[in-house]
Amino acid sequence: MVFASIDAKAADIRVLAAVDTSRDIYAGDQFTYQIIIDGHDQPGQIDISPLAKFNPRSGGGGNNSQTSISIVNGRTTTTVVKQYIMNYTLTALNQPGPMHIPAVNVTVNGTQFQTNEVVLTIAQPGTTDQIELEVTLSKDKCYAGQPIIMTVKFYVYSNIGDYQINIPALTSDEFFVEDNEATKQYRINRKNRDAVLLTYSKVLIPKHDGEINLGTPSVSADVAVGRTRSRDTFDNFFGSSVQYKRFLVSAVPLKLSVLPLPGQDKPPGFYGLVGRYMISAAASPAKVSVGDPITLTIKIGGDYLKPIQWPELEQISGLTENFKMPSQKSPPAVENGLKVFTQTIRPANDKITEIPSIPLSYFDAEKGQYVTAKTDPIKLEVSPARILTTADVEGRDFSPVSKEVEAVKKGISANYEGPDCLTNTGFSLMAAITTPIYLAGWLAPIAILLTTFLAKSIVQTNPEMAARKRRRSAAANAIKQLKNMELQIQNHPELLAELMKQYIGQRFDKVAGSLTAEDCRQVIISSTEDCQSANQFRDIISDCEASRYSSVTRQFDNETINNVSQLIRTIDKKSKL
Repeated sequence: MVFASIDAKAADIRVLAAVDTSRDIYAGDQFTYQIIIDGHDQPGQIDISPLAKFNPRSGGGGNNSQTSISIVNGRTTTTVVKQYIMNYTLTALNQPGPMHIPAVNVTVNGTQFQTNEVVLTIAQPGTTDQIELEVTLSKDKCYAGQPIIMTVKFYVYSNIGDYQINIPALTSDEFFVEDNEATKQYRINRKNRDAVLLTYSKVLIPKHDGEINLGTPSVSADVAVGRTRSRDTFDNFFGSSVQYKRFLVSAVPLKLSVLPLPGQDKPPGFYGLVGRYMISAAASPAKVSVGDPITLTIKIGGDYLKPIQWPELEQISGLTENFKMPSQKSPPAVENGLKVFTQTIRPANDKITEIPSIPLSYFDAEKGQYVTAKTDPIKLEVSPARILTTADVEGRDFSPVSKEVEAVKKGISANYEGPDCLTNTGFSLMAAITTPIYLAGWLAPIAILLTTFLAKSIVQTNPEMAARKRRRSAAANAIKQLKNMELQIQNHPELLAELMKQYIGQRFDKVAGSLTAEDCRQVIISSTEDCQSANQFRDIISDCEASRYSSVTRQFDNETINNVSQLIRTIDKKSKL
């Protein structure tokens, strides 16, 4: 019996680029671009810089090698065909017509190869009255730094499949973009037609002044245009299937006039707040001694809480001179629509009578002028710190002994005489039961059991506590599910995307079913300010969803699942309950 193994050498390696064109690719669509390495079973090093304008994102890769065994006249031959496929998600340009994807360089085993160029035809979607897009701004004129609300309304009059809303302003460098509300769905009657309305809004904060063109919003969707009946007997048993066609509709182009903030009369403490804001403060306790801690609570409310920063307490006259404050500050909390800052301060002398006013400067866009709001001074009673003397430590009734203790002279008999010094140490069950120490031993386990049962009942019946418990356990539950469903995820990556959205929904009180990859990214950034983790989280979800349309099924290995678990731990650690 002879075994022969055919191994590919460097000269036998071929590198190809391919795109699945079995379905139409429309402007703005995401599609899978594959680099196929024939003759090798390991990934290569790819220079993706030529693909920059297509916004490439790695979709992972997989070993597609095959082994075949043939037996001829008792002679066994083993043939190994090596192949590795690397996937990338690209975004089609917005211009219909031919689209050229240039060749890229791939290094395999130290040898550089170049792929072929790929030419695609970007299809032009049709127009229809079965879908409608409306995008509006709360204001068409504002100041730099002033938050405005963009509202997106998507009307659907027919059955649709996949859809993609393209809002250029949300990806523009002209604005800071923040979430305002999750997507909502309603059934309405519009223009004497039954329709489904999908709506959501975003907060746009212009970075600079000037005339800003927000582009033309559009939506592309697969709209049902009829039904087809398959010739397959099995398909006919279940009836006909819906036939879809891609359509594109556009909304009215948007423009925004952004006015510059006036340089005159700008207060020294102004750091960019635009709108209307209020500030209040409270301190507890109000009667203290020098050096005692006082909890100072500052609450700030207004049009938009995200840009509100810690008050500069160190720059307030009368505060730094009379109070000691730690350099470290705890992160603020949001309670009842207010941003709450908490700081511990300690009076430095007993001449202090109040905590001075704390200012907050902002630009009132309605009035067109700068405003400085201030808290009311907080009255304090500060007493001098008490100095402990030796007498305080020893006790006021202490008097020195001028003679030796009598027990030293006469021994134990000088202090204890007669049968009173004897103690009965015999054991009595009744005495043991009624002794406080034994009673505590009997009652403590029962008390702990009752307390635990009561606490559990309160948590289960109190919605707020139940929600807090759900948020705290979201990460652990998600990681556990990832481990339990490891094998299923490797073959069905869409399950990984659903688990990741479910974690975001439980952790941040969102509706998981309505979340998109970009929604998850925005939620993570607003809660942790960790852009890197947010981008990785979004990209993995997008890759999972894109893999359903890939011509080659992508394998999501253990490394990907471990990366998701680590991302969840990082996000959970950085976010605040």
